[in-house]
Amino acid sequence: MLPPLIAVTDYHTGGEPFRIVPAGTVPLPGDTVAERRARAVGDTAADELRRFLCFEPRGHADMYGGLITAPDDDGAAFGVLFWHKDGFSTACGHGTIALGAWAVDAGVIAAPDDGTVDVVIDVPSGRVTARVHRGDGRTVGVDFLSVPSYCVARDVEVETSSGPLRVDVGYGGAFYAHLDAAQLGIPVRPDRIESLRALGREVKWLLDSTPYARHPFDSRLDGMYGTVVYESVPPGPGESVHQRNVTIFADGEVDRSPCGSGTASRTAVLSARGQLADDELFVNDSII
Repeated sequence: MLPPLIAVTDYHTGGEPFRIVPAGTVPLPGDTVAERRARAVGDTAADELRRFLCFEPRGHADMYGGLITAPDDDGAAFGVLFWHKDGFSTACGHGTIALGAWAVDAGVIAAPDDGTVDVVIDVPSGRVTARVHRGDGRTVGVDFLSVPSYCVARDVEVETSSGPLRVDVGYGGAFYAHLDAAQLGIPVRPDRIESLRALGREVKWLLDSTPYARHPFDSRLDGMYGTVVYESVPPGPGESVHQRNVTIFADGEVDRSPCGSGTASRTAVLSARGQLADDELFVNDSII
């Protein structure tokens, strides 16, 4: 049974919501965040909380959030279980950024008026660090260090309702298919979102049960999380690669931010293709 009152804190990262739920709201057994996520997937109380906070009238079809938990050990400040309209995810970059800002705003982590403070967080796919940048007593920016990311496969042919398409697959805390929008003849624009959503959802499910969506040593991280549909943008000064993307994840949910874990995955794929060197800058825009 849910408590009679649940106080949450809502953040946005690049237009994408993140609802932060305090620790202890529902009991979550397990020694690590990864174990708690595995149990939450089939836990009635955890799922009731997710639905209560995610669905209308308190949320919407593109809502996202996280439940604060204990960390795996003393090396992190806290842990988090990420959730969305269809379940519990293994990684979330925009959520990590929001959690860094929240940890400083809420006094969970002491921060200087000027300078940078690290907020170390345990997530289901590993340990991440939000780096919170401060100036004149306020937060002026947040970036994050993700879990190790890598390219899984290149030029995988997928038979879709729109014909055969080629995608790359990468991992950035979750598995993503990367689809060049030029194959579709559809621009990555808000007015084309329903077409992009339908195709991204289709590609995700076609690859979900394949070996491309299998983690090499932790089956709890298996599954194709989403499809990154991207297009090239002319690079600006100092930029080596500039793209715009929309990430369709879960079961047709749209990421309005550039997608943090998707960007980590995208960076790994670009590196594997020889399109991005270690000292080069990749700028990734969202659909908005």
